Amino acid sequence: MKAYIKKIEYYLPERLEENPMGRLRKKTGIERRHICSENEIASDLAVKAAEKLFASGVDKKSIEYLILCTQSPDYFLPTTACLLQDRLGLPTSIGAVDYNLGCSGYIYGLGLAKGLIESNQVKNVLLLTAETYSKYIHPDDNSVRPLFGDGATATLITAVDTEIEGIFGITYGTDGSGGKNLIVPVGGMRHPYAVTEVEDVHDDYGNYRTNRNLYMSGSAIMNFTLENIPGMVEEILGKTGLKREDVDYYVFHQANHFMLKFLQEKCGLAGYPYWNDVKDYGNTVSSSVPIALYDMVQANGDRKMDNVMLAGFGVGLSWAGCMVNLK
Repeated sequence: MKAYIKKIEYYLPERLEENPMGRLRKKTGIERRHICSENEIASDLAVKAAEKLFASGVDKKSIEYLILCTQSPDYFLPTTACLLQDRLGLPTSIGAVDYNLGCSGYIYGLGLAKGLIESNQVKNVLLLTAETYSKYIHPDDNSVRPLFGDGATATLITAVDTEIEGIFGITYGTDGSGGKNLIVPVGGMRHPYAVTEVEDVHDDYGNYRTNRNLYMSGSAIMNFTLENIPGMVEEILGKTGLKREDVDYYVFHQANHFMLKFLQEKCGLAGYPYWNDVKDYGNTVSSSVPIALYDMVQANGDRKMDNVMLAGFGVGLSWAGCMVNLK
């Protein structure tokens, strides 16, 4: 039995926030982002994405394991995936687990689902991604506010009786020494809210945040990406025995137009089918790759998709990539 992606759905909050016209909008390619309402949280988005999946014909009773990737959990405990089991009306016989990861999280989830299926533990895994970074961003911090959008996805990964791989060439990477470059400093056990004073931070560009808000060093993240992702592309190609021209499409984390374009050149992928569409979403973190994958498939109709390379990279610092067969 081999693990295959069988269906993807996604949900975006109804509220839209337009990015102002100007150099930043032109450079990033992000024109607008979907932002959750004050009382809307990541699990609410996950429920709506999953319900779209079930409405498309997926039987709830067939789900044997629920995996949720989020950095916006309902609580420290209990596990949000357990709460989603109840909210979605899934069988109590399923496994359910959260994992805390950002932009590489979808590929990590595919790896977990593959392990569960190909070790014959289960046959159907529901992989959810849901993120509401907007709640971590200070409204006066325009270094990050125009970049991130909220959203959720639901993917059914299922066992197929075949010798042909459906998820393969998986490659991971971690460099925790760069964790400080994309972080919400206060709120966990290291610096709890109750005992940590609020610190105001102003930068030279007029942006403002506190130590309770999201901080990103854009230059450090850009350098990390350009240092690690080209090598990962080569590693995936080496593991799978494929050449660049054998890959039907390249779908990378949709951080912003500029980074994607630069990365395409750096990876030697100019002229190859390569998805770059952040205009209406912005950076949706762990939901970025599955949203892009869904849109890419819809845009390409009956085109052969036996070898699609996925790559995610960001907070952690963490990166991951793989090949998927969407037959």
